[in-house]
Amino acid sequence: MITTQQQCGGTANTKRKTNCLAFFFLSCILMPLFASAAEPPAHSKPAHRVLSPASPLVKDARFHSAALNREMRYRIYLPHDYAATTVRYPVLYLLHGLYGNYENWGTLTSLANDVAGRDWIIVMPDADDSWYTNSATTPPDKFEDYIAKDLIAEIEARYRTIRDRHARAIAGLSMGGYGALKLALRDPQAFAFAGSLSGALDAARDLDTSRPEFAPRLLEVFGSPGNPARAHNDIFQLLSHATQADLPYLYLACGEQDRFLSVNREFVAELSQRHVRYEYHETPGNHDWTYWDRGIRPMLGVMENYLSSKAR
Repeated sequence: MITTQQQCGGTANTKRKTNCLAFFFLSCILMPLFASAAEPPAHSKPAHRVLSPASPLVKDARFHSAALNREMRYRIYLPHDYAATTVRYPVLYLLHGLYGNYENWGTLTSLANDVAGRDWIIVMPDADDSWYTNSATTPPDKFEDYIAKDLIAEIEARYRTIRDRHARAIAGLSMGGYGALKLALRDPQAFAFAGSLSGALDAARDLDTSRPEFAPRLLEVFGSPGNPARAHNDIFQLLSHATQADLPYLYLACGEQDRFLSVNREFVAELSQRHVRYEYHETPGNHDWTYWDRGIRPMLGVMENYLSSKAR
């Protein structure tokens, strides 16, 4: 801008000055527009829609986890008319990613709108950076037991749920995608559906080597290479020991620009080879909330086909 003004100064005639001034002011208007079109803002959050009248009731709660011997938090979505009925509902346990918390799904996506009018309970627990795993090096950190035992028991005791595998689902993103698939493979009779968005599926294998920035926490959770906890929590090994007929329906999705794309493809190849019931989606996208906000909607649509509204 300053250069343009300088170039338009000096001994130029009035007409030239007028044209240069016009160009200057036009540049002031148009250049920010071109810049914003060329470079989307960094760390942008998905746009949120206006809440529907049928959007869920939102509650934050705490309970004592016996596995962890401490209070843990969760956010829960209840059907909008929950208080006015005596109906029992199916449940989705929705897990956050590394460095995340129990509020993420509610604050960084349009989840409340996506489930408006659907008769589900959705539970979003806090799990620190635990990888949803009983720690190999810190015995009190039994985060797998906290989810698989304590949390489900808490929800089924406190809320009107259908206490049946066919009315229970689990899903998550990144670390939570790994956790959801691992918990479903560990106990196939616990869930009818398990979903992973951008799953960090190599967490227990060699992620500490391929992504050194994650190594300190991964080594704390899974131990050093060769530690039995590695094999015990490797979802590839869990799949190899699973009975195909017992498994829940598996849903996987990953962005084409995601750094976990190759391991997702590798896991899907194993599912195909073992004739497991699953579906897998690759679409443009990175490892970010824009992708997850967009990606959860089709997953919920598929999940609806596998969650029963009646106990069996």
